[in-house]
Amino acid sequence: MVRPSIAAGGSRRLLVRRARVVVWLLLVLAGVFLLAEATARAQAPSVLVVTVDGVITPVMSDHVRDALDRAEREGFQALLVQLDTPGGLDTSMREIVQAFLNARVPVIVYVSPQGARAASAGAIITLASHVAAMAPGTSIGAATPIDLEGGDLAQKIINDAASYAESIADRRGRNVEFAIDAVREGRSASASEALELGVVELVAGERAELLATLDGRSVELTPGNVVTLRTEGAELVEAELGLARSILQWLADPNLAFLFISIGTLAILYELANPGIGGGAIVGVILLVLAFTALSVFPVNAAGVILLVLAAALFIAELFAPGIGVFAAGGTVALVLGGLFLFRGPIGVDPAVMLPTAIVAGAAALALGRMAWRTRKLAGVSGTDAIVGSRGVVQRIENGEAHVFLQGSWWGARARSGPLRPGQEVRVVGMDGLRLIVEAEDDPGGHPTGPDRGARPIEGGER
Repeated sequence: MVRPSIAAGGSRRLLVRRARVVVWLLLVLAGVFLLAEATARAQAPSVLVVTVDGVITPVMSDHVRDALDRAEREGFQALLVQLDTPGGLDTSMREIVQAFLNARVPVIVYVSPQGARAASAGAIITLASHVAAMAPGTSIGAATPIDLEGGDLAQKIINDAASYAESIADRRGRNVEFAIDAVREGRSASASEALELGVVELVAGERAELLATLDGRSVELTPGNVVTLRTEGAELVEAELGLARSILQWLADPNLAFLFISIGTLAILYELANPGIGGGAIVGVILLVLAFTALSVFPVNAAGVILLVLAAALFIAELFAPGIGVFAAGGTVALVLGGLFLFRGPIGVDPAVMLPTAIVAGAAALALGRMAWRTRKLAGVSGTDAIVGSRGVVQRIENGEAHVFLQGSWWGARARSGPLRPGQEVRVVGMDGLRLIVEAEDDPGGHPTGPDRGARPIEGGER
């Protein structure tokens, strides 16, 4: 006969073993499910999208290269670059081109939306892609390097840029003649013309059409390394610029840099003309720091910086030597010239922003100079100078002394000549310690009848 305790113990062990088996089965099923989901996700086509809208700057170069690294690292089918740019810095363009030429994932440049352009540096970036596409109503070209005044650079620089564009077009099997003419002659083409010339591979109205057309196309990444695109119905994943880079890219605007410099200088001028709690100086310093941040993104001409410093110096001189506005006028001219010569290359300050800003800055400097001049002419109003000449009314007479309420305080007072009575209007003509020396307003002469030995007249006050 089996004892009850032994039977109960065996049942518990059996239940524990069964529970362990169930737990292991559940873990195995969960692992299989997760593996299947990961496999399905890996097999589902996805394309990483990066939007380049605006000037090609170091900020945008870093963003594009980071997106390319992510596409390679996370196994995306391709990197789709949606491009709309007037051009940008040569160094930033070359960084992007070098990344595209060495990419381990297909790079598709899509000039979009309609009305967009791939001009100057944007044209070279488009030529460097594995697949180049354009939306209807877009354009590409005009890649001639220009100098600060908008003219052509030295011939050796143009030759270098032309050979660079030629080598890229030849590497990607595109129209070499167009690439050379885009640099040397500033040639540009519409989307349909670029397709006919062999500058781009296709024209598509939207992303879905582009990806459907590219599906099944073979792309050679490196010699002997050919991949086939699987893009129809692919999931599009946006590569966000991020808050920090968005702010830097927003600051990377020559017009903003010029505005910040001008307004920041005026804020500091206001603080110099009206010293107070420092609000103007704080605002001015913040704006100047933002301006210097923007200037750090662009190639800056030393002549432009010197002219801006000269403009600030002339505006400050207007505060200390106001006249007919010569310094303010000179500062305005220096500010305009500084805006013209500040940046090198195709980037510059829009005249529609520069001229009104300079005129307003000059007028404000002139007005602040007048304000500072009037402030310096005012007499001091502290201590006894603030009391002498004030008027009040005798409120009462106690123990032979008049009491006058003046400027929020009670004062003892005595007349310089004659008696005082309550309700009489008096004027302060001096002080004897903390006692006022007054005279009645109805005294027509206002002169003492005898020497006032206790009075201490205040220089500059009425006697």
